[in-house]
Amino acid sequence: MPRVPLSVLDLATVRAGHDSTDALRGTIETARAADDLGYARFWVAEHHNMPAVASTSPPVLMAAVAAHTSRIRVGSGGVMLPNHMPFVVAEQFALLEALYPDRVDLGIGRAPGTDQATAAALRGVSPHLTVEQFPDHLSTVLALLGDERIDPERTARLVATPAAGSYPQVWMLGSSTYGAQVAAALGLPFCYAYHFAMSADVGTALRLYRDGFRPSPRLTRPHVMVSASVIAAETTEEAQYLAGPSRIMALSLRTGRLGPIISPPDAAAVELSDLDRQTLAHLPGTQFAGTADEVVSGLRDLVERTGADELMLAGTVYDSATRRDSLKRIAAAWHADDPGPAVTGAGENGVPSATGTSEDEA
Repeated sequence: MPRVPLSVLDLATVRAGHDSTDALRGTIETARAADDLGYARFWVAEHHNMPAVASTSPPVLMAAVAAHTSRIRVGSGGVMLPNHMPFVVAEQFALLEALYPDRVDLGIGRAPGTDQATAAALRGVSPHLTVEQFPDHLSTVLALLGDERIDPERTARLVATPAAGSYPQVWMLGSSTYGAQVAAALGLPFCYAYHFAMSADVGTALRLYRDGFRPSPRLTRPHVMVSASVIAAETTEEAQYLAGPSRIMALSLRTGRLGPIISPPDAAAVELSDLDRQTLAHLPGTQFAGTADEVVSGLRDLVERTGADELMLAGTVYDSATRRDSLKRIAAAWHADDPGPAVTGAGENGVPSATGTSEDEA
């Protein structure tokens, strides 16, 4: 099976007894490790009003991450477009691209990334920020970022940056068939959020994306990235223990008992009701938790089942040191048979490809 590039998704997780500064420093440390280990991309999420997540503003955090790394592409996983005016998003990412040319990804999502009350606080009473307007707003962003297919009248005399030398890669994100169909229609690369949407929809979504794909000036054929939640440790038992906080966090999100992420010992000591156990049976929190070889086996199976061109590794753990150790183990096992660097830069169509592997072979 061809080796595909691996990337990293980070939420700047806030630990119990620690603050946001500690969480953000941990994200930067993890990004530097991912850069050194040869991961292709480092994306940060957008979530609001959540005690366990400090990643509230992807462009701000991306700027810090890019400043502390040298090679890895830095992106949003993603910007929740219904929360923002399109011109603001285009300006922010055009500025990031000018600062860090050919290293910036704009991953765009349709969900609010928060609860309805917080979404209302973000959007105010503007009639111009609604989910229903998503296709129109996405087209506006694309036009402002150099997509010549879009009617120029859409942006009138607006320019996102005075003199663009290059443009960020724009990705469509999704956990349903809707995002897949939008990405196909616009000829965008598509990232399926399998790390929290573990359903049969992944097969349907990717089939709709590939079957409906219309080539665009920046992408001539479908390109799929699939995310997964992973933790690798020395032993299977240790990995399962380290995955305890992710299970409790997944449970808290479904039950409304939000709080900072707790430690593995505290997670192991949580008393669960029968209903909690039933809920957790369908919400493992971490899909692949084991030794590096076990995790890699699961990831290779995921590539085989989905035909993914890339994988994005999420993973909720208590501290950044654990995350860095996990990423190091996975990188070593993933490239055990081919120890060369994972990515050399932008390949054909502007999408990074594995070293020694052409875009058509990946």
